[in-house]
Amino acid sequence: MKCNFSAILGAALVLGTLARAADGRVVNLYEGVAPGSENWDRKEQEMKGEPGKPRIIFNVVKPTLTVFQPEAGKANGTAAVICPGGGFFMLSIDNEGNDVARFLTARGVTCFVLKYRLLQCKSDDPLTETLARGKLEETVAPVVKLALADGLAAVGHIRAHAREYDVNPDRIGIIGFSAGGRLAVAVACNYGPETRPSFVASIYGAYDFATTTNGVRSDAPPMFVAAASDDQLGLAPSSTAIYRAWTAAGKPAELHIYAKGGHGFGMKKQNLPCDTWAERFADWLAMQGLLKNGN
Repeated sequence: MKCNFSAILGAALVLGTLARAADGRVVNLYEGVAPGSENWDRKEQEMKGEPGKPRIIFNVVKPTLTVFQPEAGKANGTAAVICPGGGFFMLSIDNEGNDVARFLTARGVTCFVLKYRLLQCKSDDPLTETLARGKLEETVAPVVKLALADGLAAVGHIRAHAREYDVNPDRIGIIGFSAGGRLAVAVACNYGPETRPSFVASIYGAYDFATTTNGVRSDAPPMFVAAASDDQLGLAPSSTAIYRAWTAAGKPAELHIYAKGGHGFGMKKQNLPCDTWAERFADWLAMQGLLKNGN
């Protein structure tokens, strides 16, 4: 897919209006209305589930980054854009976003949880509404392009403001879960000079050729992939396809397929080996020198 991201990036490389959030400052990814969704009139909403259930964000119109910074003196210069999943209808904002950021900031990584644009939900229950729609590929196709623009803009924004965030512009990566994993892989196939991620991770994500038509680039970043064989959405083969594509292109990749864990395990604990995927991801970052001080 060929898109002119120069104009989009130009709008995105503005720090935007900052507000305080519970865990960090929130940065508007674009100055003004996000390009491509000028006529959207819905409002972002949050669905708070029962105790122990993940918190869900839906109807995202204004893309933002929530910044999670390590404790003073502990930042190592590595940054990660984190893309929660939710089928492009919603975002599992804690289990696949904020909780991941807290894990990584404890290891010196500066994190940016991305709220990317989503399809409109017409009810107050996006999970039930999404499941009722059945196959979603044609439905989500238009918004996937906008989400990809948001992912590219996020990497570009952080690189342009690397000094302000105390990060190394050559150590900015992206990690995504489920639909967010598809988004992360799409970013890793469609970048420009300012938006190339330094590393990419797909956690039970899909490898969709409609958003990766550039294929694995000659300078593709190293890839980390994790999923469970009993994924209810059948995405384990998609994860192995990502790994095969990267290795076939001669690019570094690491693959973890767990026997159990289901879809959407994220940071929740199930007393299963997949509970340790984040530690394996940290090991992978360390192996590449990305947890050493690189400022």
